[in-house]
Amino acid sequence: MNTKKTFECKKCGCCCAGESTISITQEDIANLAKFLGITEEEFLKKYAVFKHPNRIEMKTKDGFCIFFDKESRLCTVHPAKPKRCREWPLIPIIFKDKENFEIIKSFCLGLKDFSWEEIKNLKT
Repeated sequence: MNTKKTFECKKCGCCCAGESTISITQEDIANLAKFLGITEEEFLKKYAVFKHPNRIEMKTKDGFCIFFDKESRLCTVHPAKPKRCREWPLIPIIFKDKENFEIIKSFCLGLKDFSWEEIKNLKT
């Protein structure tokens, strides 16, 4: 019998909340623009914000990523969402550092029942 836990998103929206979002890559921009049926330039104008010369993020609305739907608690661009969003909360840094795991666990309901040891084992 397999007793290994698997991560299950609880759709709490915490990962989509904040006044800042994840950095998006050129590949993310291309995928999102294609999914939305617009040009990359239109995507950048309507949905992106330039934080630093080399950092582009999605805009926020009412304290959440612009693509988060508060009513359904779901991502409206889920099939094309950026790589970091697809990885979240199981991003590489939480497998390397217990402190980072504990920080992310403090607001991710999907990690609530995991220990550091269990998380490290998820990657293997």
